[in-house]
Amino acid sequence: MHLDVLDLRTFYYRTQLGRAAQRSIRDQVQSLWPEAKGQNVAGFGFAAPLLRPYIKDARRVTALMPGPQGVMPWPAGMANVSVLCEETHWPIETNSIDKLVVLHGLETSEHPIALLDECYRVLAPEGRGLFIVPNRAGLWSRRDGTPFGFGRPFTLGQLEAQLRMIGLIPARHVAALYQPPTEKPFWLRTAQVWEKLGRKLSNRYAGGVLMVEVTKQVPAPPRTGLPEALRRPLKVLDGLKQPDAKPA
Repeated sequence: MHLDVLDLRTFYYRTQLGRAAQRSIRDQVQSLWPEAKGQNVAGFGFAAPLLRPYIKDARRVTALMPGPQGVMPWPAGMANVSVLCEETHWPIETNSIDKLVVLHGLETSEHPIALLDECYRVLAPEGRGLFIVPNRAGLWSRRDGTPFGFGRPFTLGQLEAQLRMIGLIPARHVAALYQPPTEKPFWLRTAQVWEKLGRKLSNRYAGGVLMVEVTKQVPAPPRTGLPEALRRPLKVLDGLKQPDAKPA
């Protein structure tokens, strides 16, 4: 289930911890993608805080926000580029996006495979995607006071395997949010120190989020057995033996 856009906006723009998280993740995104001049850039979920650096030079920037989450006008003081959309049907042309960022989209989706299919559809053959998810081994996924404590956290292996199945091939990965998820002044003041230290020590285990950059495999890989899995979603009680029927 997607988080509410008002809660996400409050966290990222009106709390010290959220602003620190935004800076940490955005810095890593820009280290991977320093510019997007003349390119089509899109974000899905609540990726808007990460897209602002590209507004000036990109050909087009679009912030896609799923219906269950809700939408907000963005960016403030400029022409609106945010769009409310269905989770698995985006108003984006096929093979048209050069850079795609997914934040607070995959881990909260009730239809993750269909969502990844839509990511594959819109991404240009030479384009790049970036998936940002809570790290199962990190501290942030264990605290429900932040958006990273909701949905399904991933290990790096789990995320990369799911992406490969769709034809989104992992190219490189980094992590972010090495500071503890706390509002205590000491940790907020030293947040950038912990981020720099964490990047030198680990890009997999310690960070609060995992970030995997992908390219698009063309043609897409075969999907053996997947249609049946989609027709029959996993239920909570799947695998439990049903009680034997007893005569009345």
